[in-house]
Amino acid sequence: MFPLLWLVCVVAIKVFKKSAPNGKLTVYLGKRDFGDYGDSVEPVEGVVLVDSDYLKDRKVFGQVVTTFRYGREEDEVMGLHFSRQLYLALDQIYPTDHQQEKSELQDKLLRKLGDNAIPFTFDLPENAPPSVTLQPGTDENGSPLGVEYELKLFVAESKEEKPHRRNSVSMAIRKLQYHHPGPNIRQPSSLVSKGFVLSPGKLQLEVTLDKEFYFHGDKIAAQMVVTNHSKKTIRNIKVNVIQNTEVTIVNGHYHKSVASIETKEGCPIIPGATLTKVFYLLPSADDNLTKRGVALDGMLKEGDTNLASSTLKSADNLGIIISYMVRVRLYMGAIGGELVADVPFKLTSPPPEKQKEVTSMQKKVKKQLSREMSTDLVFEDFARRRQYSEDNE
Repeated sequence: MFPLLWLVCVVAIKVFKKSAPNGKLTVYLGKRDFGDYGDSVEPVEGVVLVDSDYLKDRKVFGQVVTTFRYGREEDEVMGLHFSRQLYLALDQIYPTDHQQEKSELQDKLLRKLGDNAIPFTFDLPENAPPSVTLQPGTDENGSPLGVEYELKLFVAESKEEKPHRRNSVSMAIRKLQYHHPGPNIRQPSSLVSKGFVLSPGKLQLEVTLDKEFYFHGDKIAAQMVVTNHSKKTIRNIKVNVIQNTEVTIVNGHYHKSVASIETKEGCPIIPGATLTKVFYLLPSADDNLTKRGVALDGMLKEGDTNLASSTLKSADNLGIIISYMVRVRLYMGAIGGELVADVPFKLTSPPPEKQKEVTSMQKKVKKQLSREMSTDLVFEDFARRRQYSEDNE
């Protein structure tokens, strides 16, 4: 009788880990990106491992802090600060008198880490601004401008006590906007025309996009129709994707081109002629790594971010508001000037389940080959962030 062979597939789950400098406090997080789905926000869930002999009569507290930096750190002189901090959550983690519901990952961590492991959960408010980072220049030092989130756990006797660096853990996290894909039948368009004082007729430009909502990595198709009833000749065409950034607290407005095409194909467009053409643009963070002031979806480490998503909640009055548009510009020379058409659109992130459609198909194949599934945990050390305020304690 032949022995049965069992094929076991091990699924590794990445867990982010960071310890306090004294090694008495260690925090474990299953992820660092927490989604805002419009009607709900994912809670910040994790586990903290505490040395019970070190605690004695003290307690373990946790807090989620968002920092809105609207000025350069190097310009802060004579007590002037260009940043604001909001404490979104502050709670006592241990000891606690209420029993909270635990996620599947928290249960696995508690079984692996033992009795000294304590679960924690923090709820983020729905009106909190999303994470945004304005890319600094190559010669700039200090914290970048934007909205950052930080999870901090510390040992103290009371909530009011200032956390000390040696027995506290700070981990950078992100709050991202997710958009559920739905029926997307609206096609944004813009129709503009221009008349000339000393010549009859008008120049007409119509620009239409193939849809309103795009995910990061999608190509944008912009159809352009030019009808030249004027006496002018169009010599050049330029198409840009413009990122508009509004810093609400200082009423600052910035505009950056994140993708562009310049062409003379089809030109010159002489009087009486018509041109129809489709341009394809792909805005991405990889093509704007050295461009100062481009807004990103937070920046936890190099190469791990997208362009900032469009702000879907226009009622946000604190933070940074992001919007996008396709701009088509027709050049007619120094005397004729130019004609510009702007078409707004939304650039968003898909939900995590949408991003994993390809990998989910691979997992189905693995499940067909495996008779038994087992799960193991892989711990990844969270990069330590050194803050100016902490270094001066």
